Amino acid sequence: MEATLLGLVGTINSYLSNYVLVFLLVGAGLFFTIRTRGIQFRRFGEGMRRMFGNFSLRGDKSKSGMTSFQALATAVAAQVGTGNIVGACGALLVGGPGAIFWMWLIAILGMATNYAEAVLAQKTRKIDPDGTVHGGPVYYITAAFTGAFGKFLAGFFAVAIILALGFMGCMVQSNSIAETVNNAFGIPTWVVGLVVVVLAGFVFLGGVSRLASVTEKLVPIMAVIYIVAGICVLVVNWQNVGPALALIFQSAFNPAAEVGGATFGIIAALSQGAKRGLFSNEAGMGSTPHAHAMANVSNPHEQGTMAMIGVFIDTIVVVSITALVIVSTLFVGDGALAQDFNGALAGGLSKTNLAQTAFGTMMGADGGNIFVAVCLFMFAFSTILGWNLFAKINVQYLFPRHKKAAVTVFSVLALGFIFLGSLASNDLVWELADLFNQLMVLPNVIALVAMSGAVVATANQFGGSERAKDADGDAEGRTE
Repeated sequence: MEATLLGLVGTINSYLSNYVLVFLLVGAGLFFTIRTRGIQFRRFGEGMRRMFGNFSLRGDKSKSGMTSFQALATAVAAQVGTGNIVGACGALLVGGPGAIFWMWLIAILGMATNYAEAVLAQKTRKIDPDGTVHGGPVYYITAAFTGAFGKFLAGFFAVAIILALGFMGCMVQSNSIAETVNNAFGIPTWVVGLVVVVLAGFVFLGGVSRLASVTEKLVPIMAVIYIVAGICVLVVNWQNVGPALALIFQSAFNPAAEVGGATFGIIAALSQGAKRGLFSNEAGMGSTPHAHAMANVSNPHEQGTMAMIGVFIDTIVVVSITALVIVSTLFVGDGALAQDFNGALAGGLSKTNLAQTAFGTMMGADGGNIFVAVCLFMFAFSTILGWNLFAKINVQYLFPRHKKAAVTVFSVLALGFIFLGSLASNDLVWELADLFNQLMVLPNVIALVAMSGAVVATANQFGGSERAKDADGDAEGRTE
């Protein structure tokens, strides 16, 4: 039964990622890049200044939304997860080093898409009388399309994101945590699953303020630790960094690129780059707008520039570190995959231990296992927190009259899925997560394009000059 389901879901995913997803992601990225006159390039410096200017490990605790940095940290917490380690490893093994190039390209274009998502999330967010903030794609979908069609698209998105992130996505995260911790410490996967459930439940019970407080501390710490360690590996292995970069570009365009006896085609590289790129940085997927909607900023453009930096950190920085460490140690020179690709896979290399093996070339086998297990635990756990919040917002949207009861039921089920993820088949979990992730893209991108005029107006009003104009209050057209 499981094998049959895996084959069916895999076939659907292949069609979506090879055709529909590539078209939508690249198309939306190009569309918003052109319409905003390259906002991700023009306003990149502004986004970086805002990030460092708002940086804090002890931000405000408020029932009404989050600080701008807390919103970014929550978004990055959701973005930087297993996709940055296990997902990148899977892309390398299936699509070859060239898949990383396409992940980079989609991320660069996706920065403009993420800007649009954050701007629209700010413009259409709602604030309850008690100060609780609600925002995300369901709100700009219904703003873009009034009537039954808009309600259908919003409902479709809400169901898809609950399944994709609240249930299947969190299974992926806990599955990866359990496997890597088991590899490093020999702890049974079910024990790891229970620990994750307890920790996640503690944060879930604390609401938005506790989640924001955790992510604003966890995200910077985990990113710095991983990046510094990756740079150390590259410095030690400096002679292979140039060949590694060359192989990434060569494999992206050469249909006969061969590594260790294995041949990777352009289609495989492109589809894996698109699929894993979406799972990694989530630009266009409709997840991170939930966090950016909660930011207390003077105008939507400010949070839009912060959102762009989230994509940059996720893929251009963290994924690149993972990819360069792996390619420079295993794909070139005397690396195991460079010598005998299929033999290395038969010998036990897989997407769940590839990064551990690569870091182990400098840290030793045990050191590599432990380091990646600890980093992946932080990455994946932070993603579980962010995704649970995003799914919860959509549960509240679907059950407006019974919010508390619906959220309680959802939270219990979500914790159950987190535990099951530590026991389930890795391949099936990933395929199901990919399926629902890709289904989320459809209504989200349709609404983004339909509301593009509002995005362009904001980009022109606040991001047209060298310095964004100061604004008193919210941008015109923003509803609360």
